[in-house]
Amino acid sequence: MAAGAPRIFVSHLSGIAVFDPAGDQVGRVRDLVVMLRMGQRPPRLLGLVVELATRRRIFLPMTRVTAIQSGQVITTGVLNVRRFEQRPTERLVFGELLDRRVTLTETGEEVSVLDLSVHQLPARREWEIDRVFVRKGRKGSAFRRAKGEALTVEWTAVTGFSLEEQGQGAESLLATFEQLRPADLANVLHHLSPKRRAEVAAALDDDRLADVLEELPEDDQIEILGKLKEERAADVLEAMDPDDAADLLGELPTDDQERLLRLMQPGDAADMRRLMSYEDRTAGGLMTTEPIVLRPDATVADALARVRNADLSPALAAQVYVCRPPDETPTGKYLGTVHFQRLLREPPPSLVSSILDSDLQPLDPEAELPDIAGFFATYDMVAAPVVDEAGSLLGAVTVDDVLDHMLPEDWRETEFHLDEEVATDGS
Repeated sequence: MAAGAPRIFVSHLSGIAVFDPAGDQVGRVRDLVVMLRMGQRPPRLLGLVVELATRRRIFLPMTRVTAIQSGQVITTGVLNVRRFEQRPTERLVFGELLDRRVTLTETGEEVSVLDLSVHQLPARREWEIDRVFVRKGRKGSAFRRAKGEALTVEWTAVTGFSLEEQGQGAESLLATFEQLRPADLANVLHHLSPKRRAEVAAALDDDRLADVLEELPEDDQIEILGKLKEERAADVLEAMDPDDAADLLGELPTDDQERLLRLMQPGDAADMRRLMSYEDRTAGGLMTTEPIVLRPDATVADALARVRNADLSPALAAQVYVCRPPDETPTGKYLGTVHFQRLLREPPPSLVSSILDSDLQPLDPEAELPDIAGFFATYDMVAAPVVDEAGSLLGAVTVDDVLDHMLPEDWRETEFHLDEEVATDGS
């Protein structure tokens, strides 16, 4: 559903078909998974419980839903078929929220929840429950429930759903920290006890935990990953940036590496193995295998649509790489780069192949860190292509990865230590 589209009542989603981009049905919606928040803040819709043809129920994150329209859900086609397991911070809409008794804030009257509506936030990929369809009437009286007045109210107009402000469980703690940036939440996790750190990590969804792990010191990463079930640890590694996941895998014993790689999707595992084959402080070891790759016949409009992806870091969104098929790394012949500023100056129907910057030499995968840093400084780059001897694009190195490896190994620890001192001083 595009930003600004009408809200959808969840009762209309029950049992509707889920399709991949090719139009093949992959399953049906059986429930919705939300995360409640502190106070009156609307719950965030995390994803859908989808029942496959095999009767297995899996979790489909909303980040992998491209559209909800005409009684169907369209996905990106990337599905994790492991069985759905509900986490402590999650609530099932059909199973736990509908038919619930809540209270109207204005009158204090108890009402029954008949339905809930969801909508996508403008200019974002997040979804929220925003309204509640309720019926007045005393619980237990079939006549009164049938005849009672039905009305739709804002989420904030009722109480009885949200987490209590008091309580120190991981669920309440997590709701308190929901608005923190990954780096700030990593800071908090670093200072928790190992037991509480494991509880909060277990309650985070895979994408959020992946973002936080990327910001933690190496010892914390290994500790948290080691306390997850192996299947979930593999899922979280898949959700991490490939270069960060490869770095983390590289710190584990060989047997643990192999077990986790076997549990990962074949394509993701192949990327991990390829990245781990390079030395740490080389372009091959620093690169991500998921830059924006376009074919020569793609248009400027196509390129801008890819750049707008909210999941991309600013450095990765800064430019696109034009290659002949295949357009998954390692690609066909690398042709050149187009910076997003150039894309903004060109007519949308123009072909990206007509505005290539092909003069700048790409990085060799064996290039070492000092040479890479010099390259970035000389040409004012925030990202650079990595191309092998055959002319195939292997990936892209971003400036944040260069900085990570140029700073002292304990720079994250130092940052945390300084923050702790400031807090202690009361500044």
